[in-house]
Amino acid sequence: MTAQSSIAPANGATFSDAARAAFAAAYPDQSTRLTHQLIGHDLLTLDALATLAERMPETSVEYNLGKLPLGVRPEDTPSNGLTLGETIRTIDTNGSWAVLKNVERDPAYGALLDAALAELEPIVAKTTGPMLKREAFIFLSSPGSVTPFHMDPEHNILLQIMGTKTMTVFPARDEQLVPAQKSEDFHAGGHRNLIWQDGFQARGTAVLLEPGDAIHVPVKAPHFVENGPTVSVSLSVTWRSDRSVAEGELHSFNALLRKRGLPTGAVSAAPEKQGLRRLVYRLMRKLGA
Repeated sequence: MTAQSSIAPANGATFSDAARAAFAAAYPDQSTRLTHQLIGHDLLTLDALATLAERMPETSVEYNLGKLPLGVRPEDTPSNGLTLGETIRTIDTNGSWAVLKNVERDPAYGALLDAALAELEPIVAKTTGPMLKREAFIFLSSPGSVTPFHMDPEHNILLQIMGTKTMTVFPARDEQLVPAQKSEDFHAGGHRNLIWQDGFQARGTAVLLEPGDAIHVPVKAPHFVENGPTVSVSLSVTWRSDRSVAEGELHSFNALLRKRGLPTGAVSAAPEKQGLRRLVYRLMRKLGA
């Protein structure tokens, strides 16, 4: 795919009509490749991102060495020994990975997120209701970095800004990939990383992302990312929905039931319609159960 040089098309849109149509056909359950128009944006250069990172709270940044096993345990993730600013400014040579979390709290980046999601909101609202808890994350990776096998709780579109990476995405709601108890632990605050088995590889779809490409990743669809031969910068725009909130509540309800030795229930593909179980869970929480 040929990289596009303009910041945005004439109408100022982040996503073209074709990209929005592809998203509408896939949302919410299927992963799909999209395109975007944010290449070269002033807020997304390495200098701008290093400056942003240095004014962010420590709780909103994460960085470490980038060449990791697919199934690395969170406690085994090694530090790179640098400050965050140093990590970003020398990321072409230091073998690292970094994420800037909740950059929408900065007004300029918040406006960037709002503009992008406004183009998708009518599509989302028809299927999963209003966009809730809108957030943005920026990922920076040295050449050859690997983001281990993991899942995320949000609806997510990742936009490739600089460099290349290959994201391998697996089906959501596959309990061989994500056992029920892992989902329950995850929604209770457990780590996003998953246990990797070599036999999983054939079940994923590898998607090469170049500047101007984007990919829709469904809620909790397992994935891992392998960076290309140059520095990679990606912007992730995310939101929650009635569906993703309901799924979290139902897995949390199952965790309460399991703890008490009671039978757990299935979480359907449309958990927002499982109103009775969600009501019981909320009552148990209210009563301190």
